Amino acid sequence: MWFKNLQIFQLTSPWTIGTDALEDALAKQAFQPCGSSDMQSQGWLPPRDNGGLVHTVNRQLLLRFGTEKKLLPASVINQFTKLRLADIEEQQGYKPGKKQRKEIKEQVTDELLPRAFAVSSSTHVWIDPVHGWLVVDAASPAKTDDVFKWLLRSIPDLAVTSLQVVRSPGEAMTSWLETDEAPYNFTVDQDTELTSTGENKSTVRYVKHTLEADDIRRHIKGGKRCTKLALTWNDRISFVLTETLAVKRVAALDVLKENTGGGSKDDDERFDTDFALMTGEVDGLMTSLVAALGGIAPA
Repeated sequence: MWFKNLQIFQLTSPWTIGTDALEDALAKQAFQPCGSSDMQSQGWLPPRDNGGLVHTVNRQLLLRFGTEKKLLPASVINQFTKLRLADIEEQQGYKPGKKQRKEIKEQVTDELLPRAFAVSSSTHVWIDPVHGWLVVDAASPAKTDDVFKWLLRSIPDLAVTSLQVVRSPGEAMTSWLETDEAPYNFTVDQDTELTSTGENKSTVRYVKHTLEADDIRRHIKGGKRCTKLALTWNDRISFVLTETLAVKRVAALDVLKENTGGGSKDDDERFDTDFALMTGEVDGLMTSLVAALGGIAPA
């Protein structure tokens, strides 16, 4: 099991919550499927089927946050509401007023909800008490904020903060491209995005394209700065770093896949092996990345 995205946070004090205590805290906000009148339901799910809400391997903790949403487009609600309003107008001889229209729309929505399809999604959270990381596998800040809202509901005294580094990722990535020199243990890959700092925010994107140093320098000299850059760490993990310090499109390279083995392992053993491998390797990636960005910024 590998995270595809890394939204990285720091634990600001030693982790002292035992597994049983964490399990009990999450159980109070456990996921329940949508009821007939619910538009959305959220809560904590077991990371492994038929397992507990906290999965532990080598002191690394894995959580899973679930969301279920009903699919009920506004166009469908409006269509049924229009038909209902037409019937009422015919019955009473005049058009319903604003208040009545609102009440009818709410009534139609309540009637359609039980028939709406539900779509489920989940987001994993990795807590590393050993090295002081908390990582959310989410591509967007909105999804991360949603998960954190529920984390703080379950663990009100959670001591955590966004990762802050000395050097801004945008400045560092621009410098690496301009000097054509990646930091130690990293190589620059073929995807990047350069955006103008001016009002028009013009953007140049390279996708699976060799980054010619002279072309890149011309864009930088013209006022553009790097906002996304594809990198490989230690020939083991490829990823895209953004100017907001989000790490996206994380992928284990062949050298790591060969180490996962296979053989006679069952699904549970394979899951634990992959999780242990991921946490060990990604910890090394994050440590190297923080060092390349000047270290953690003083509080």
